[in-house]
Amino acid sequence: MVSLKDIAKACGVSVATVSKAINDHSDISRETKERIRETANQMGYRPNAAAQALKTNRSNNIGVLFVDAANSGLTHDYFNHVLDSFKRTAEDNGFDITFINGAKNSMNNMSYLSHAIYRGFDGVVIACVDFSDPQVDELIKSNIPVVTIDHLFNNRIAVVSDNIRGMKDIVDYVYEMGHRKIAYVHGDESSVTQSRLSSFYKTLEEHGIEVNDDYVVSAPYRNTEASFKATEKLLDLPEPPTCILYPDDFAAFGGMNAIRQRGLKIPDDVSVVGYDGIEIARRISPILTTLVQDTEKIGSIAANKLINLINNPKSTLIEQIIVDGTIEKGESVAKIGQ
Repeated sequence: MVSLKDIAKACGVSVATVSKAINDHSDISRETKERIRETANQMGYRPNAAAQALKTNRSNNIGVLFVDAANSGLTHDYFNHVLDSFKRTAEDNGFDITFINGAKNSMNNMSYLSHAIYRGFDGVVIACVDFSDPQVDELIKSNIPVVTIDHLFNNRIAVVSDNIRGMKDIVDYVYEMGHRKIAYVHGDESSVTQSRLSSFYKTLEEHGIEVNDDYVVSAPYRNTEASFKATEKLLDLPEPPTCILYPDDFAAFGGMNAIRQRGLKIPDDVSVVGYDGIEIARRISPILTTLVQDTEKIGSIAANKLINLINNPKSTLIEQIIVDGTIEKGESVAKIGQ
């Protein structure tokens, strides 16, 4: 293992000077710092993480709070890509990530905040959780730097998909394809759901279409069984919709199964639209029409914003960053005449 003494000998300086260069002290020149650091890198020097933490009061570790209702973990079709991007960006900046255990009976019943303090996290990203949970509220109101994904809190940085624009783009496209009887199977109550619902109603209103209340039903996100049943309910109506929108691509698969079980064809008899743009949606037949969310951008922005907040808390703006998605037209929406 390369020591500070080894680097000092190679550079012809004292051990104290090497230490100051590596720890970015101001009482040595920039040229000396760069020469010493370059030599240290070439020799393969790596500072001891525990020692660095003691010196800087930093762990270079970021907590990730991700507890979805379905307990899907990193198999989640959407958030796994967001968190992968987050992880790569954090690691490129010298940070490790650790998941905050969501089990209520784990870590001696520690709260999310207690777990974050126990682990010494420099910051926390909240990617998916019950945002009404008092434990989440406690963490949000703490002094730990926090960035949220797809949920807005006052006085916290948030990175969100443009759900309003995304839903508008979907409805506009479906309308252009000739559909007027448009149903929406929306997800559970959340800020994301509310944004999409409001945009759904508003966009149809702009097109002069009055929404049939029977065309708007709910089913939990990523629940194929619930979306199957919701679709059956829609198909049983005296005037069933010609197009059904779903809260996510995974839920759309359940709806497609219900349509096919009735002996109906997609999109000839019923058109279908998903949301998220997961990879498997582009591998099925017909290719699913969906709104592709930019998971790479969402994850990387969230990581960079949290790292900025950790490193520069006084100068980092507390803001909401909205990330656009793009509609993938696919093959599951038919063009119909009026």
